[in-house]
Amino acid sequence: MMAPALQVVSVLASMASLTLAASGSGHSTRYWDCCKPSCAWSGKASVSSPVRTCDANNSPLSDVDAKSACDGGAAYTCSNNAPWAVNDNLSYGFAATAINGGSESSWCCACYKLTFTSGPAAGKVMVVQSTNTGYDLSNNHFDILMPGGGVGAFDGCSKQYGSIPGERYGGVTSRDQCDQMPSALKQGCYWRWDWFKGSDNPDFNFEQVKCPSELTSITGCTRSDDGQFPSA
Repeated sequence: MMAPALQVVSVLASMASLTLAASGSGHSTRYWDCCKPSCAWSGKASVSSPVRTCDANNSPLSDVDAKSACDGGAAYTCSNNAPWAVNDNLSYGFAATAINGGSESSWCCACYKLTFTSGPAAGKVMVVQSTNTGYDLSNNHFDILMPGGGVGAFDGCSKQYGSIPGERYGGVTSRDQCDQMPSALKQGCYWRWDWFKGSDNPDFNFEQVKCPSELTSITGCTRSDDGQFPSA
């Protein structure tokens, strides 16, 4: 049997590790620019490997230092980074993040549980892995990766697919426009109008969680401190 003093130390150590989890309230936007995400570069954080990227045909690349398609290279966001519904109340996906008090080294490949608090998706939950960051993101800002969300500041999609429908910022404006998306991106585009109910940049409460294997198996990226956080 563990001595009382050791039990206290063990409990305090566990509590200390859990307090490292980022949490708070935030706001969302959406994008899909087809570019190589920033967390796909080596040396960004203490991880098993950088986020996996793909070639123009959505086949995984082995070179983690391949240049981004948005900078004249051949590395793109993989089409399987599109969000998907687990059930009516839960979805999985990926996002670019900027969280108060952190940096790329703490954000890259971390996972967060978002509980939406506004708009048609209020009350629904989404668990996302951070695969990207950006100079244009504000505090506690999650730019959710979804096909048809708009290419934003950088456009790798024209190079990869020729063209995709929607406005540069905001993307498609109806579910019908998703029919015009490349086949690899259609289901992710429909997700916004089906599970997400056409939500337009809703607010949410968030907490850092241990990454589900369903997400890390796609990106190939797991943080060295991932086990310190509570399960989603």
